[in-house]
Amino acid sequence: MSYVANARMYSVNPAAASAWKELFAWLAHASGVNLRAIDHAFPAPLAELWSRPDLGCGFMCGFPYTLMKHPPRPVAAPVPLGSPVPGKPVYATRLVVKTESAFRSLEDTFGGRVGYTVEDSHSGYNALRHHLLRYRHQRGGDLYSESIGPLTTPLRVIDAVLAGDIDVGPLDSYALDLMQRHDPNLVARIRVVATTDAAPIPFLVASRECPDDVVVALQVALIKFGGVAACAGLRERLCLQGFAPVVIAEYDLILRWDAEARAAGYAYPG
Repeated sequence: MSYVANARMYSVNPAAASAWKELFAWLAHASGVNLRAIDHAFPAPLAELWSRPDLGCGFMCGFPYTLMKHPPRPVAAPVPLGSPVPGKPVYATRLVVKTESAFRSLEDTFGGRVGYTVEDSHSGYNALRHHLLRYRHQRGGDLYSESIGPLTTPLRVIDAVLAGDIDVGPLDSYALDLMQRHDPNLVARIRVVATTDAAPIPFLVASRECPDDVVVALQVALIKFGGVAACAGLRERLCLQGFAPVVIAEYDLILRWDAEARAAGYAYPG
């Protein structure tokens, strides 16, 4: 049987998308799995990708994963070169503003407009809400005049910041690393004013119907990827140290952050 692979979440521009397709081609050869990369670009729903019975590798955020009654099978988690905890499969959310804006801190943006990606995103929604919760406690109410979304993708968050539709927006730190590597001119137009606490990063998943031997073959190959000398250039283009096993219990942190916000009556970031 053939399986499909997709890195929609981290195909932040054509160069990054090309590098991911190269990785999946390497993975097919290294694992012996009949794996082919497919496109699944915005506005196609990610949920459609995650529900495919022939999914062999696709990125999934830990937030929707932990909320699913019957989630797909974990394969491996990326370890970014710029990980907030060196050598660990974690990431954070960078809160960004337009470079030429007068904002010098996150607090300077209060009273303006904040953007978010989608409600089941950790980096673009849950982590942002968790970071803002402390300020809401201090100030006793809303921080922003408007909460704008869903913006869905990191690039659309940047577009909204640059267009002046929002004053501050959330970016997945690993997605931003890839943008800085492949589109530095775009990234030069935004500036980071705050960073959230680190959390477990989105990971590659396979369909629930994917056989054990296929999943294991993909896992073994991906864990070896970080040490393959011939892949050094590809790792650099993907801003990756390598891949690590997925420890599902660590993603409980995401649910705790969600529960804390809900207990405070805090729905949308704002």
